[in-house]
Amino acid sequence: MKAMNLAGDQVSRIAQGCMRISGLSDSDLERLVNEDLENGINFFDHADIYGGNGACESRFGDLLRRCPGLRSRMLIQTKCGIRPGSYDFSRQHILSSVEGSLKRLGVETIDFLLLHRPDTLMEPEEVAGAFEELYKAGKVRHFGVSNHHPLQIELLQKAMPDLPLVINQLQFSITNTTMIDAGINVNMENAGAVNRDGMVLEYCRLKGITIQPWSPLQYGFFEGPFIGSEKFPELNQALEKYAGEYGITPTGLAIAWILRHPACMQPIIGSVRPERMAEIARAADVTISHDTWYELYRASGKKLP
Repeated sequence: MKAMNLAGDQVSRIAQGCMRISGLSDSDLERLVNEDLENGINFFDHADIYGGNGACESRFGDLLRRCPGLRSRMLIQTKCGIRPGSYDFSRQHILSSVEGSLKRLGVETIDFLLLHRPDTLMEPEEVAGAFEELYKAGKVRHFGVSNHHPLQIELLQKAMPDLPLVINQLQFSITNTTMIDAGINVNMENAGAVNRDGMVLEYCRLKGITIQPWSPLQYGFFEGPFIGSEKFPELNQALEKYAGEYGITPTGLAIAWILRHPACMQPIIGSVRPERMAEIARAADVTISHDTWYELYRASGKKLP
């Protein structure tokens, strides 16, 4: 699989999302991780809330304790900041969350730590202090955010000029394209022209921040997969057609569509089926044409002005 540079590390273009691993047996989880690594997927995305009470991190940590040789072959990312009924970027919460993640994962260092969703009560200097403490202690190597718009990132970054925010995890798929619609429909009086996120795509490209699309195979807000859905007949017809031409599956093509964008994104794939991850890994080595990209964009229901 093609690799990309992320804060000085060589990482896979595809990341394994670990949101659903708590329901796997020990043997199935071990098979998933080992086959990911064999297919070139070396990046594993967690959050302290996945599975409830850190269950997914705990399961992953159990695997690393059983198979200690795996840790050196992977990069681990986790997220913090969500509490039941609120968001919390306080120094105390960030530090305690990271300590909990380190303990559950059974590791000494988290490679990438993201703030999960914006906390409107955030004190930037307090976040900066927590990050600096974690970095100096060797507990976190790199930092980023999730679901943040440009000015929220700027506000945070101003308080910590020596600790760059290198990732922004955002919802993006061939059916959820608000991140690019406004840039295509500049100065138009239509729904696509609405600037919903402060032109976050262009901002991240200017700042060298890697976008990690989440739910890249779903439509709406966790409404379900669009592949095979009767709600998207034209899109599925186009995916079937072009998948055959490129020698990959429709699922793989939907990810190849994201990877074709020059922003060099790293999709987070939440599937826990090794065979599904393998077909996506194969698609990561396919570069679709300029025309195919636009054909699929229009097939998803979008209109060009």
